[in-house]
Amino acid sequence: MSERNVLGGELEPCGTDPMTGYHRDGTCTVGPHDAGLHAVCAVMTEEFLAHQRSVGNDLSTPRPEWSFPGLVPGDRWCVVAIRWLQAYDAGLAAPVVLAATSERALDVVPLDVLKAYSVDVPADPGALD
Repeated sequence: MSERNVLGGELEPCGTDPMTGYHRDGTCTVGPHDAGLHAVCAVMTEEFLAHQRSVGNDLSTPRPEWSFPGLVPGDRWCVVAIRWLQAYDAGLAAPVVLAATSERALDVVPLDVLKAYSVDVPADPGALD
C-alpha cells in the first residue's frame, strides 16, 4: 500500500529539480528503511538553510560523492521531520507542502503546526477567497 499525505490523500511529488526523497524518487515516501523519517516536503529558505547548517545538517554545500547538488532557497526537499521541528522550535521553520508531506511526519510534528506553514494551493483556488 502506498503512503498517504498528512491530509489523508495520495502523496504527491515533492520535487525533482533537484531530485529529492530518501529513495531519490521525487517523493517524501518514507518506507521501512528510512530511520531518519525524510517525510516533510519543505520549501527551502535562506533562514532554514542557515539554521540547518548551524545544527550540523548542511543542506547547502554540494556533495558530489553523494550526487547531492546542494540546496538553494526555493528548492523543495524532503527533510527529516525532527530537523524541521527543530527549526520550528527555533522560529525558523521552512514552508511546507502538505500534499507532498508523508503522513509519517505526524509521528513527530502535529498537523496543526504543519498547517500553519502550509504553502499548498488547493485544487479549487476559489476556496482562497
